[in-house]
Amino acid sequence: MPFKKLIQPLKDTIENKGFNEPLAFQKLVLSKIKGGASMFCIAPKEAGKTTSIILSVIQKLKGEAFEDAPRALIFVQDKQAALDLELEFKAFLRGSDLRVYCAYDEKNIDDQRNEIYDGVDIVIATPKRLNKLYYLNGINLNKLQMFIIEDAEFLFKNNNLAEITRTPESIGKCQYLVFSTAFDSRFERWLETFMYNAQIIKSK
Repeated sequence: MPFKKLIQPLKDTIENKGFNEPLAFQKLVLSKIKGGASMFCIAPKEAGKTTSIILSVIQKLKGEAFEDAPRALIFVQDKQAALDLELEFKAFLRGSDLRVYCAYDEKNIDDQRNEIYDGVDIVIATPKRLNKLYYLNGINLNKLQMFIIEDAEFLFKNNNLAEITRTPESIGKCQYLVFSTAFDSRFERWLETFMYNAQIIKSK
């Protein structure tokens, strides 16, 4: 998906940032993500993975807030990663009314339930907190269109892999995207379940 095929607010933001064309990794994955494919997106650091997530989510959601339930869910390692990603999203949201919300373990869960209930489009969450919110009926995943994991290496610590694996059991049809620096053999169990039709895209 060349930048020229993005919605106008994104094109304007990219132009203001001085981005002339996609990086090599972005050329590989952006059009496939736009087409709805589930994928393992494997590339080294600084390849443009985070920007690919941001562009793809805003593009998929057409840059417009809609109803109350989140349509994109992005898992991250911890509070700091959530806040960092939220900040990066906001840098691309000019001309958009999309609502981004961070759900992490250190914040009062009742406050989070109330804030999510008020309406969000994109939730950036740690695995344990997202599952706790879900099982307390604090978040509605029925409208979810995109299920994304950023920097997936963290999954193999602190039982995060099990937490993430439980979440798709509650979701209907959805696009699954995993971004990582390497394809770990432990991902193969997902290829047999909720990511059974996923492509594996690798970039140097």
